[in-house]
Amino acid sequence: MDNGASSYRRFLEGDDQGLYEIICTYQDGLILYLNSYVQNIVLAEDLAEDTFAELAIKKPRFSGRCTFKTWLYSIARHIAVDHFRRESRIKTVPLENSGSIAAEDELERVYLRNEQRIALHRAIRELNPEYQQVLYLVFFEDFSNDEAAEIMKKSRRQIENLLYNSKKALKNTLERGDFDYEEL
Repeated sequence: MDNGASSYRRFLEGDDQGLYEIICTYQDGLILYLNSYVQNIVLAEDLAEDTFAELAIKKPRFSGRCTFKTWLYSIARHIAVDHFRRESRIKTVPLENSGSIAAEDELERVYLRNEQRIALHRAIRELNPEYQQVLYLVFFEDFSNDEAAEIMKKSRRQIENLLYNSKKALKNTLERGDFDYEEL
């Protein structure tokens, strides 16, 4: 059993520290995943809160058929889909670059790297929402194709096709913007 599953089991047995451990472990990644889905960081934070609230209040059963992280992200995606059913439009918020540089000699290199990351994220946001999701799950969250398939409610073959097509579309989008591949 992975750490999340054991923490959840402890929470179900009455140890509130288990839920706290789950939140600390998965909150940031879950917010970033939801942001790739809803295109609004504030909304993503709210949906992540709703996900953890569902764990705390409804206490859904974890069967162990997949990893705890996959199960948790599936719940989050379901909550986001429910939100879209209630709301008819999505607003986008530009991705902000944060971070500070201590060494002056690295300032230019780090600046260029950050600009490339921003360009990459902007290019990803131009893609079809399913392409965005599959790229985020597989490359940013390191889910396997099977886990991504379970989260997105697709077959493994559909995920492979989505990955192929999304990488191709991303490459075309980046090339239109004269993206420099050297540092990536």
